[in-house]
Amino acid sequence: MKPRLLLVDDDPLITESLAFVLGPDFELACASDRATAVAALRDMAGPPDLALIDLGLPPASHLPTEGFKLIGDLLAHAPDVRIVVLTGQNEESNARRARALGAADLVPKPCEPDDLRALLQRVLQSRELAATPDGAEDGRVLIGDSPPMRKLRSQIDLYASSGFPALIEGESGSGKERVAFSLHHLSPRAREPFLALNCAAISPTLVEPTLFGYAKGAFTGAVQSKAGYFEDAADGTLFLDEIGELPVDLQAKLLRVLENGEYQRVGETQTRVSRARIVAATNRDLRQEIRQGRFRADLYHRLSVFSIAVPPLRELGEDRLKLLEHFRRVFSERAGTQPFVLDGGARARWLAYAFPGNVRELRNIVIRLNTKFAGYTVTEADLEPELAPAPAGTVAAGEDRLAAARAELASGRPFALDSALRAVESTYLDAAIELSQGNMSQAARLLGISRSTLYSRLEASGRAGAKLGAPDAADPAAAPGNRN
Repeated sequence: MKPRLLLVDDDPLITESLAFVLGPDFELACASDRATAVAALRDMAGPPDLALIDLGLPPASHLPTEGFKLIGDLLAHAPDVRIVVLTGQNEESNARRARALGAADLVPKPCEPDDLRALLQRVLQSRELAATPDGAEDGRVLIGDSPPMRKLRSQIDLYASSGFPALIEGESGSGKERVAFSLHHLSPRAREPFLALNCAAISPTLVEPTLFGYAKGAFTGAVQSKAGYFEDAADGTLFLDEIGELPVDLQAKLLRVLENGEYQRVGETQTRVSRARIVAATNRDLRQEIRQGRFRADLYHRLSVFSIAVPPLRELGEDRLKLLEHFRRVFSERAGTQPFVLDGGARARWLAYAFPGNVRELRNIVIRLNTKFAGYTVTEADLEPELAPAPAGTVAAGEDRLAAARAELASGRPFALDSALRAVESTYLDAAIELSQGNMSQAARLLGISRSTLYSRLEASGRAGAKLGAPDAADPAAAPGNRN
């Protein structure tokens, strides 16, 4: 069976060319923007093995914003997918940011077909290497001894024996499913099933029959009765990941199960009773979702009898080194290679890095370092390309700009004032265009400059192309000949 590949690019010529080149080796699904990519993902026979995506997608094809969001969407729907980003030669900071969010590798445009095919095969092999067989990675234990991790373990120990629902909150990639598994593993239900359902990974129309099951003939294609997750979980634990993605109309039915355990298969009138413990997780602020009318307040209160906040990796201090040692050992043993070693500078940089993609990002970095530097010493210069650059115009928490500038100049690393100023300018240009949704006149007003100056600045940064030069939608002043 061919591996499944999701291809996302808004240029039909690129999509058609890549589909022709890759079609013999992969089962392809194609999309031109983030929304159609998510829809294609849900329509695929199974989760994709690989995704090849462009960062510049509509409605702002000149910015990487939609591509960054798509990386998050893909990992939310298919956590094991390996994402390869199509990138231009002058987009190093964007490429590193994409890696931090969870992308596995990068492909510069243009790329030779044979090189692209070989890279995808390598990424596919690394996916198989990183797959976690039963009992691997120490049984999904929680690693670390920092105060936040000790507090987390204490909460798990306290709540594990209860049968009441629990809500796990934390950033993407922080390890919420591991916390859910620990709650189950340390509970009296440990010998019962632990079932996990990603609410974002399936079409909204299929969530109800997946959760509750269905009767024969309940809908087209229901050729026989089938039990749902609640029934299969029996006396075990049902983990509902990305609970914030649950459709509002289905939230009332979930609330009923939480209140009295009762539910019905789709197409049946017989009431069944669930005995499973419900553990939910989200990376959204559900209180904000309630204010926006996208999540029921009564369901939130039912789910959050026990609330567990998973700390982001940036708050875990030297646990970052313990995780490095753990994943380095695991993946070097699987690959049959000698582990790499960080020198003093690389070790200091590792501890100073914020890991915006949390444990998922750290794990991917270790996989890449293990592939490139097996048996060798990794220097700070070797490590730096694997890390996301700090957002321009910002400084670490607790530092002002002057302190950050002093630290940068005193670090001994090469520094160019012109490059630093261009990076700051680029950030504000991108922010203005994003806020104005591509309306260049409005973006210029936000920046306090004329539209012609805005175009000049974009051209000077090398990011103004045909897409950028198109007239603003619904903006008569942007018509050819009317630029100020």
